[in-house]
Amino acid sequence: MSLATSYLFLGVAVFLGVTSNSFAKSAEGFTLLFPSIITAITIVLCMYALSLVMKNIPMGITYASFAGLTIIATVIVGVIKYNQVPNLYSIIGLILIVIGVLMVNLLGKQ
Repeated sequence: MSLATSYLFLGVAVFLGVTSNSFAKSAEGFTLLFPSIITAITIVLCMYALSLVMKNIPMGITYASFAGLTIIATVIVGVIKYNQVPNLYSIIGLILIVIGVLMVNLLGKQ
């Protein structure tokens, strides 16, 4: 698998991670069947996609990128879907996460 394909699978993993987070909120503590099932399926598929990424990208870089991008995307979904607008300090923290993901991917190569 090429490096470009690995980053494509990383994008898929982020999408699946955000989907699982969103449905976990909708599952209301896993009391609703459909959102709970979607949450479980997307988490398993997300981990599978991450395992494919780790064939070419080191584990630490993979997970740092996945976690950072998933956090940012989940916040965006929270703003759009649940009207959960972050405060100033949260926005500053999110900007630092983006900077960290960029540093790990662009400057962290050995």
